[in-house]
Amino acid sequence: MVKQFIQLTFVVTLVSFSGCSKDKDLNFFSVKQDVEFGAQLDSAVLAKPDEFPILEKSQYPAVYQYLQDMLDEILSSPEILYKNEFKWKITVINSDVVNAFAAPGGYLYFYTGLIKYLDKGSQLAGIMAHEVAHADRRHSTEAMTKQYGFSVLLSILLGEKPSQLEQLLASLALNGTILAYSRKNENEADKYAVYYTADTKYYNPLGVAGFFEKLINEGNGQGIPEFLSTHPSDENRLENINATWNDLKASRPDLSSVEWSDLVSEHSAIKASLP
Repeated sequence: MVKQFIQLTFVVTLVSFSGCSKDKDLNFFSVKQDVEFGAQLDSAVLAKPDEFPILEKSQYPAVYQYLQDMLDEILSSPEILYKNEFKWKITVINSDVVNAFAAPGGYLYFYTGLIKYLDKGSQLAGIMAHEVAHADRRHSTEAMTKQYGFSVLLSILLGEKPSQLEQLLASLALNGTILAYSRKNENEADKYAVYYTADTKYYNPLGVAGFFEKLINEGNGQGIPEFLSTHPSDENRLENINATWNDLKASRPDLSSVEWSDLVSEHSAIKASLP
């Protein structure tokens, strides 16, 4: 009886805390727990060099500085909710996989295959902003809440099933992505990618649209591109991105005078430096 009372009290506390979350969505993880889950997942990734061969920062400082400068610009957007609360750590995985993913708490992973695939810095900025949105809007733990159910989540948060937490983190790391996001999550990440990059000094806010156009156009009927296999798409996605941009320009006259850059030469130099 006492245990049931403690669980009920804990549930009420969780729901109350979630209701105060900046992102407004129901999420039974606290912001602090987002960071803790992300840190554990990051440790799992770093502990598996065969699955995740990390590009060392000490050997490729220019690559990491390029990505860090891009991230700093994105995080300067007033639309970011958890700039100070989250870790915002970049890791580059040396693999031909064309993908990127975000872990809870601001842990961001980019494959060299993705960087090489892209033609412009604005495309990379767009996809980085998209992944930042997944973390900042807390889509990972929101999806985790929905996928694993309340009872499992409660057991993990109460510390009753540490082995289940370990299995969950191992599964996330081995799959090379966090979760299959919903189209609602994807559309929201696309929307905020436009918002974030519109607030930078350099990156074309339609870079994320250019990235998806390249993926789709070069698919050549050979199946779903790697990125879209873990990020659901639909026929309205590019239309929604363009509509978001048009709405944003209508509400922000200051954007009409900005001269956007696609950072083609800078990106080419970074690509050439990769192994």
